[in-house]
Amino acid sequence: MKIAYFDCFSGISGDMCLGALVDAGVPVRALEKELKKIPVRGYHLSVKKVKKSHFAACKVDVVQDPKTAGAKMKRWRDIDEIVHRSSLSEDVKQKGLGIFKGLFEAEARVHGEPFHNVHLHELCAVDCIMDIFGTVIGLDMLGVEAVYSSPVNLGSGLVKTDSGILPVPAPATAELLKGVPVYSHAVSSELTTPTGAAIVKGLSAGHGDLPSMDIEKIGMGAGSRDFKKWPNVLRILIGDTQSPPDERTDESVIVIETNIDDMNPQIYEYVIERLFKAGALDAYLTQVIMKKGRPASKLTVLCSKERKEELMNIIFRETSTIGLRFYETKRRVLRREIKTLKTEFGNVRMKYSRYGDGILRTAPEYEDCKKIAKRLNIPLIELMEKIKK
Repeated sequence: MKIAYFDCFSGISGDMCLGALVDAGVPVRALEKELKKIPVRGYHLSVKKVKKSHFAACKVDVVQDPKTAGAKMKRWRDIDEIVHRSSLSEDVKQKGLGIFKGLFEAEARVHGEPFHNVHLHELCAVDCIMDIFGTVIGLDMLGVEAVYSSPVNLGSGLVKTDSGILPVPAPATAELLKGVPVYSHAVSSELTTPTGAAIVKGLSAGHGDLPSMDIEKIGMGAGSRDFKKWPNVLRILIGDTQSPPDERTDESVIVIETNIDDMNPQIYEYVIERLFKAGALDAYLTQVIMKKGRPASKLTVLCSKERKEELMNIIFRETSTIGLRFYETKRRVLRREIKTLKTEFGNVRMKYSRYGDGILRTAPEYEDCKKIAKRLNIPLIELMEKIKK
């Protein structure tokens, strides 16, 4: 099985993805021909070889005509319409739109706006379309069947946007990377953009160390900035693996635990909500019996190493505990992907969990089903069963 590993040691952006894939062997003309199937005009791809801190890399830019009408495409309905009018394959359409939907959902949550009203505040739509669909098309051309990634370096400091000066990571980037292991290292600058975050979140089936693989190709994609003694590049490694894909998703996680027997149980909902917003991979309660027969709740939190201190601080501040225990362990997750399914009730995102080459589990997205159930005034449990069938 052919896989791609995104090594995000210097972050990730849309142009870095395109550059790395072209450097790994995607023919530029073939890529442009596929992108022309999307009815957007007034742009071209600029491809050149560059050096980033003595590393050779490929820089790909989407150069747009200032008069291009496509620059007005800012809302979900605009992107959805133009992609469905394209002659791309259905698989490419669904993967690309899935990435875009995640981007719009993040923007909606950050700005407190309805999904269908929010627009791409800091992003040019033409750039975004070509970066996202170019990445999906490039991976398909290289025969990649599954994508994995390293933890993502976000950078640090401040970034100038249309909304003013914002901290790194930008709000939409942070929202997109919930559940993805991230860290900040080496550079005081924005290393991971919202588009890059949407791509790695939407495509990667797992995040962790480099999986066991026979490396066939390596692509180096250059970012726009130059840093002293730090290569601003995304490295993509492509190769074959003989083991089932689910055996490659092992990753290290930190488990934080504490037993609490003297706190109002109503507070747990707020605490767990805060933990998830701060990047917890999972958080849950278990009923236990402590010394002298006292009933208590054990709070368990799973997180990446980079999130440990922040999450422990939240637990100390928001609960009555006076001590925590923590340890490192491994977890293994199935290869997962999300596709949009057209049903008689409307479009519903479906989550597919795969083991090997088969689908092990399928489940409709709860939030999509909840909205439909409220709109149609039908029992949620019945709706979910009908959609699964």
